Amino acid sequence: MLKKIIDRPVLATVISIVLVILGIIGLTRLSVTRFPDISPPTVMVSGSYPGGNSETVIRSVVTPLEEQINGVENMQYIKSTASNDGSFSISVIFKQGVDPDQAAVNVQNRVQQATPKLPQEVIRMGLTTSKQQNSMIVIFNLYTDDNSKYDELFLQNYANINLVPQMKRVPGVGQVQIFGQKDYSMRVWLDPRKMASAGLVPSDVTQAIAEQSLESAPGKLGEESTAALEYVIRYKGKKNKPEQYENIVVKNVGSNVLRLKDVARVEFGSISYSGDNKSNSKNAVTMAILQTSGSNANDIEIGINKEVERLSKSFPPGIKYVNVMSTKERLDEATGQVKSTLFEAFILVFIVVFIFLQDIRSTIIPAIAVPVAIVGTFFFLLVFGFTINILTLFALVLAIGIVVDDAIVVVEAVHSKMEEDEEISAKEATHGAMAEITGAVISITLVMSAVFIPIGFMTGSSGIFYKQFAYTLAIAIIISAVNALTLTPALCALLLKNHGGKHGDHEHKTSFKERFFVGFNTSFDNLTGRYIKGVRFLIGRKWIAAGLVTGITAIAVYMMMSTPKSFVPLEDDGFMVYSLSMPPGTALDRTTAVIEKLEKELAPIEAIDVNTSITGFNILSNSASPAYGLGFIKLKPKKERGAVKDIEEIMNIVNGKLAKIKEGQIMVFRMPPVEGFGVTSGAEIVLQDRMARSPETLKAMSDKVIAEIMKQPGVQYAYTTFRADYPQLELEVDEDKARQMGVNIKELLGNIQTYFAGDQSADFSRFGKFYRVNVKADGIFRMDEDAFNEIFVRNAQMQMVPVKSIVKFHKVYGPESVNRYNLYNSVNITAMALPGYSNGQIMANLEQVLDKLPSDYSYEWTGLSLEEKAGGSQTVAIFGLCLLFVFFLLAAQYESYLLPLAVLLSIPTGILGAFAGVKAVGLDNNIYVQVGLIMLVGLLAKNAILIVEFALQRRLAGLTIIEAAIEGSRSRLRPIIMTSLAFIVGMIPLMFASGGTAVGNRSISVSAAVGMFSGVVLGIFVIPLLFIVFQYLQEKVSRKKIATQVQTIKE
Repeated sequence: MLKKIIDRPVLATVISIVLVILGIIGLTRLSVTRFPDISPPTVMVSGSYPGGNSETVIRSVVTPLEEQINGVENMQYIKSTASNDGSFSISVIFKQGVDPDQAAVNVQNRVQQATPKLPQEVIRMGLTTSKQQNSMIVIFNLYTDDNSKYDELFLQNYANINLVPQMKRVPGVGQVQIFGQKDYSMRVWLDPRKMASAGLVPSDVTQAIAEQSLESAPGKLGEESTAALEYVIRYKGKKNKPEQYENIVVKNVGSNVLRLKDVARVEFGSISYSGDNKSNSKNAVTMAILQTSGSNANDIEIGINKEVERLSKSFPPGIKYVNVMSTKERLDEATGQVKSTLFEAFILVFIVVFIFLQDIRSTIIPAIAVPVAIVGTFFFLLVFGFTINILTLFALVLAIGIVVDDAIVVVEAVHSKMEEDEEISAKEATHGAMAEITGAVISITLVMSAVFIPIGFMTGSSGIFYKQFAYTLAIAIIISAVNALTLTPALCALLLKNHGGKHGDHEHKTSFKERFFVGFNTSFDNLTGRYIKGVRFLIGRKWIAAGLVTGITAIAVYMMMSTPKSFVPLEDDGFMVYSLSMPPGTALDRTTAVIEKLEKELAPIEAIDVNTSITGFNILSNSASPAYGLGFIKLKPKKERGAVKDIEEIMNIVNGKLAKIKEGQIMVFRMPPVEGFGVTSGAEIVLQDRMARSPETLKAMSDKVIAEIMKQPGVQYAYTTFRADYPQLELEVDEDKARQMGVNIKELLGNIQTYFAGDQSADFSRFGKFYRVNVKADGIFRMDEDAFNEIFVRNAQMQMVPVKSIVKFHKVYGPESVNRYNLYNSVNITAMALPGYSNGQIMANLEQVLDKLPSDYSYEWTGLSLEEKAGGSQTVAIFGLCLLFVFFLLAAQYESYLLPLAVLLSIPTGILGAFAGVKAVGLDNNIYVQVGLIMLVGLLAKNAILIVEFALQRRLAGLTIIEAAIEGSRSRLRPIIMTSLAFIVGMIPLMFASGGTAVGNRSISVSAAVGMFSGVVLGIFVIPLLFIVFQYLQEKVSRKKIATQVQTIKE
């Protein structure tokens, strides 16, 4: 078959052209993301219970919902949180690979079953069940350049009415999230004094609104009669202007009417005043775009930018927009870099090949092979459902080196055939060469693929990372092997000419090119001579050789153990987040004042581009509370940052500036590199209380645990955002007294709820949107406990009774928000590692502490830690599997269980170099390094296979073992050095990369290039020695006379 291909160049080219066309189709259809989508599918149920505190909400709303939802198919764990503003959310996290839509439907069905058990107010406010998309791809601000012109209320509603609906229609947008809840609302501010003197209670007001602001369908006139005309009767519907509400009649005595404006102040305002939003100290509204799963982040962002650009033409004067975080910027930077690297690597490899082959025709052949293999790979990415992301792109850059290898091996073999015999034509030389190397090419491909196949068995999120990388490489390698056996030989037969004579025979060289090549060849021949001397020297001194092999292996293992591990390294994405927590119970004004002070501190730092601040929200626990604030800091592009460019140093400056602010605690952190696992990095533990005791008890226990954790080696600090010291008032109703005075307790509590929490039962529409009416006591009437002196209720005899005479208050302390995890009350503890320690190492230490917990408490790992726990132990096993696969494949190929050891034992030479390189640059053993290592195993095995295969052929031709080894090394030195150099040179552009993926680029290129270098330099000495030892053993074991084998070969 393969012999025919050489004579049928058209068939060969057709195969390649089809591959390229398929690849181009794949390229146009693939979606572009930054990382593969590894966050597990999450469904979130959220809602609110107006006026409820966190414990009430847990008791009355969350518990019944959780009990129903718990155990929904394929659920991994369930966690929930409730805050003191009455809002709650339940997140159900599913196993990797579950269809998010199906999961959402299943959860929704369970929620439906629980609805009858929930309080009426919660149902009225509405429960939402949504697929949580954790990946915010864009955050942008709409801001005003003049604070006196527009306030946040206007901006937020302008965005809601004019921007959000259009943006939701951009394909792939899952959700448009606005930070803050400043929707318009009809605010009815009651005056308790006037209410009492008029003998009214809040329920009278809500009832009056319900009776007088309503929709009605009166019918028609003239229908079913002999009337000449038909009229439709219409009613104006719900009131939607403040003046209409002011004139609602709340009470009448005879012909005297009391209107709403007599007992209350009505305004068209905001539904909630629990937060502020600024961009560089200007009023703003911050919006985040979340993508649906399987969508293309790049396309979405282009769509969003177009949409905003179009809408901004009609913005009111003085309103501008600015991007705060953009995935596309990072993506473009990352992909752009890798694309240019692809190009640079291609050019550099081309040069290396040209220097070695010294013939443009031969250089063209590998140059054609590379694009075919790389473009062809895209089609298979589409088939496997992968995306174009940093990992698949890295795989392609690395593939260049490997793809060129296959082509070089073929071309080099044809060349050496021609040098042996000057008369032979290119076609015959190709036939001869292919007969020798087809076996080697196939076994190389099998080995390289075998290294990558087991990686597909890894589970969890790290598994997805490895899988996308490994399969991309494996595909490129297989395509390249197909090339090497079809296209390359056909091209060799067509393009190469036999110039006769060896390199460097002709003396009359004049041009620089020719002189250079003569010099290069003579020095290379000298090198080869020296190299063979070195090998002979080592063969003579058995002990030095043995010491060398064991020494290298030992150092490699030590290096591997001592380098700190991590998952994905932090990149300079030019983005920081700060979180401010004020003393418990702080009111919003004070928090906003501190944030303003903080903005002034940060203003002079020249590296900062946009500083967006939001108060009233706690980003660490994802709950609303006036004592918290947060901010997004966007840095300028690296070139424009001024004196200090490094993000770590900028972060230190920011920390230093913020240390001056003593009013609250401030944490500055960077977003974790992989979206979808919370906001902070660190080991995450959930401490559960199995006995449902008070939050204070749980807090005390968690403090003990944190104290123990801090003592463990490698822990920098541990913290929890849970606090049980918020000032609260416990309301106690004297029930006997209430009955004696004829007061209905349910009505009493209902009235208190309307005054202090507000009633939102009525609604209206305006500007084509749906808004609520909020009835509540005016702010000045609810400053402190004395407010209850002003509040009255009606008893059965229609008399006004002061509430103060029936209720008592006790000062107590309670939590600000309550969390549950798998149906137990829980506290989240995060432990941060010291530099040089990995999360994996701390997790092992922490387990010793946590296993000593009393039996009525338990702990679980959560978030990324859960993934690391599941995935960490796999890596070693998978690595072992890779080596095992290689071993068996080679054993099958050489018909021997001993010879493959010659290949496998040469691999530590490269591992040593890889870790030495990584340590020298000061990086961790992260996912990129591990991926690079797995690839190294394949590449180094390939070099070893080339030498062993040739040595074996020479041995079968009747040379002694030692001579066979030396011959094999000599004939393969040129292609090995050539391919390895090509590979190392291909890595160089990545080493000097800067910007958004610099750390990843450096990790992968340093480990691969340095590993390759050490693997080649040490390997070319170690492999022949190993071959001699194991071939000798093999012949001892099999006891076959070599002569008989030679006989069969000749026949």
